[in-house]
Amino acid sequence: MARRKVLFVCAHNSARSQMAEAFIKQMASDRFEVESAGLEAGTLNPLAVEVMKEAGIDISGNSSDSVFEFFQQGRRYHCVITVCDEAQKEQCPVFPNTLERLHWSFEDPSGFEGTWEEKLNKTRRVRDALRTQIREWLETMP
Repeated sequence: MARRKVLFVCAHNSARSQMAEAFIKQMASDRFEVESAGLEAGTLNPLAVEVMKEAGIDISGNSSDSVFEFFQQGRRYHCVITVCDEAQKEQCPVFPNTLERLHWSFEDPSGFEGTWEEKLNKTRRVRDALRTQIREWLETMP
């Protein structure tokens, strides 16, 4: 059976969508071909890089991609999952022939305030919530 194509989308493809992509690759690369992109391409969030390193996953070499470039290239996905907040979700393009669209709302680490350690702790919570959401979603997939 062919692997299903999944796209994770967030604001800048700097943290949430990057983490989600990495977890799918770790947990189910045999079943899914996964990419991530942002409404605007940004740069990797060092908080996300650090908390993923703690989880044993190196995303430091990943690029930040634009969802609109993927759209213009005519890429097709079985499932598009937005992991941004409700306001940003409305800005995401509709991909033709997408079988499933999901929205999982997660806080944006780029907006976290406080000391480095406080922001790191908040980003860990986002990472852990994403990992849990993905595990639960994978259990529902054949």
